[in-house]
Parts: sequence; C-alpha cells; structure tokens
Amino acid sequence: MELFLIRHAIAEDGEDDDARPLSARGRKRFKEVVGALDALGVRFDRVLHSPKRRAVETAELLAPLVDGELEVTALLKEAPRDKLLGQLHGGAVAVVGHEPHLSSLLAWLTVGEPEQGRAFVLKKGSVAVLAGEPGPGGMQLLALWSPGALRKLNG
Repeated sequence: MELFLIRHAIAEDGEDDDARPLSARGRKRFKEVVGALDALGVRFDRVLHSPKRRAVETAELLAPLVDGELEVTALLKEAPRDKLLGQLHGGAVAVVGHEPHLSSLLAWLTVGEPEQGRAFVLKKGSVAVLAGEPGPGGMQLLALWSPGALRKLNG
C-alpha cells in the first residue's frame, strides 16, 4: 500500500485546541499543496483524519483527490498504537494529523521505533510518502515533501 502522512495546514491560535480552524494563509497555502499533489497524479482511496478542526479542514481540502471517503478517527489525536495500524488499509491512504504523533508514526512504520520520530521534521502541510505493509518497520519512506517544495511544483 501507499501511505501519505500529512500534517494539518497552518491554523489560527486559540485556547480551545480542538476547535482551532485553519488560517486564511494556511488554507491558501495548502490548496497549492493539493494542486501540486494533483499535478503529480496523487489520488487517495481513503483519507483518515483527526477530529480536531484544523485536521478536518485540511482533509476536506484534499477532497478533489479522494476517490473514497473522508474518515475521522480519534486515534490520530494521540501517540500511535496498534489499534491505528488496523485502520491503515487500502491502496493509497492519506492520514491527516498532528505533531509529534505523525513523526512518531513515521518512525514506527519505517524503523520500528516511535521514539525515533524526532529525527523527522514534518512542517505544517508536509507530506511523507511510504510504501509497504503498515506495521513496525514494515514500510519504506519514499518521499518527504515540505509544503514549500510542493508549492513550487504547483507554481
């Protein structure tokens, strides 16, 4: 399978972390990221996302690239665990979430050690592309695109 780990776009500040929306700048920039993914021919069978508003809104911006469903899972609000791995199935799946959990998931899937997540930098709007079987050390990192690099592709 192909797995795309996507950090939510730039959000507004706020006291209620779960309710923070994307900023106008974050929305604009992530639309450019989506345009670049489209130009690269990226399509998703499924998109899993955190229930936090900024992740929901980021996932919604991916809708033109999705052949299937947008699915919410509270498991993306916390450190990765086995239960999340059970939800990673399909041909091409996007996961929209938050730091430091996405970096931990990336490390867990590629090197088998979630604690190594600090070795990966996922800026807001970044996309990591993995291939293989979703399990500890079962996937290979194919690409780690910064949002700036993707926007240049689209520009």
